[in-house]
Amino acid sequence: MTDIVSKRAHYSPPWADVSIIGIAGSSGSGKSTLSHAIVSKLNLPWVVILSMDSFYKTLDEEGSHKAFRNEYDFDSPEAIDFDVLVDRLRELKAGKRAEIPIYSFSKHAREKETTSIYSPHVLILEGILALYDPRVLGLLDMKIFCEADADTCLSRRILRDVAERGRDIEGCIKQWFSFVKPNFERFVEPQRKVADIIVPRGVENRVAITMVIQYIERKLIEKSKTHRAELRKLGQNSQDDPLSVKVLLLEQTSQVKGMNTIIQDIDTSAEDFIFYFDRMATLLIEHAMNNVYFKEKIVETPAGNKYHGLVAMGETSAVVVLRAGSVFETGLKRVLPDCRTGRLLIQSNIRTGEPELHYLKLPGNIEKHDNVLILDPQMSSGGAALMAIQVLVDHGVPEEKIVFVTYFAGKLGLNRLTKVFPEVNIVVCTMVADFEERWIARRYFGC
Repeated sequence: MTDIVSKRAHYSPPWADVSIIGIAGSSGSGKSTLSHAIVSKLNLPWVVILSMDSFYKTLDEEGSHKAFRNEYDFDSPEAIDFDVLVDRLRELKAGKRAEIPIYSFSKHAREKETTSIYSPHVLILEGILALYDPRVLGLLDMKIFCEADADTCLSRRILRDVAERGRDIEGCIKQWFSFVKPNFERFVEPQRKVADIIVPRGVENRVAITMVIQYIERKLIEKSKTHRAELRKLGQNSQDDPLSVKVLLLEQTSQVKGMNTIIQDIDTSAEDFIFYFDRMATLLIEHAMNNVYFKEKIVETPAGNKYHGLVAMGETSAVVVLRAGSVFETGLKRVLPDCRTGRLLIQSNIRTGEPELHYLKLPGNIEKHDNVLILDPQMSSGGAALMAIQVLVDHGVPEEKIVFVTYFAGKLGLNRLTKVFPEVNIVVCTMVADFEERWIARRYFGC
């Protein structure tokens, strides 16, 4: 095990070392509006807004009573749980999933549920104290301070709190003069000194928004180039290596070769293609199940004899790499009828060829499952496969419990995969050229 791990190659997914942009400013200065305008103009799925409002501390009974009387100071740094905020930002910087608290302003308490953030390339942290804590500042790549006229800020705050937070106008004004205004002068306004950009007039300042967008676009281009360079480097370093013992080729029996002949014949009818591919998928998943964990079990036969057998340990779930991985689902249900299934959508950028994670839905508590299958019928360069396995590892699934199941695979992709994740088992039917067009899903689904 030590020897395998020592030879491990490094792979960094595109969302590792996420770029974090902090936007601070007075309550009502337009931070949220500015953040949403930036995201809207970028129109990308990898730019996420994180509000510091989620990190208000849970109030004790006395604090809760004060909050309902509009006498609790929500604008002081003491009201924010900076320890939890810093912990979550560090998790995201490391490419991990972060569980974000949900704070209810109508209840003045945190909800039991949390919301997950995973795989953003850019994170916008917005809040009145986004540039206050030195630990947070150390994690930020860009610091913005949003300014607006005090009267404008007050009117915006009243409109927001009455409409969204269940407060009355009198309570809003009471909080403004008791806490918001004095704390702005004491804690918020000094953050201007550490800001890289000061944005007057908020969302109306098109020049400032353009500057921020250009910065984000440059960062995304840099990340894309770095990711593609790492993939190329992995290929160069492993192209001539022998296949790992973790690559488990389906035995090429006469029956398997016969089915492969039908599947790969361009003149095979759609009905026959689906029938024989479903048979092949069943064989591949059965072969994958040979590599899960079993324990001994003695059962009684109908003849009254004792049979010393094996039974699979724990729960096995599967993750389908869309859309092609769906061709395995009939075979999966034949082998594991009650298998819980997740979905990943990884698509290659048409312009750059870089694999991109567009959608993620995993079975609950997947990190506790004893075996997890990843289903994708074709693997050539291995970029999508690397990303799929990295997603599971980031969600707490140990490498040794992952089995990657594919019909076609190229040697380059297999070597890349086993260099980065040497403990993952890979079940494959047929070896092909390193780069082959993905055609199986198109033939199976007819489009």
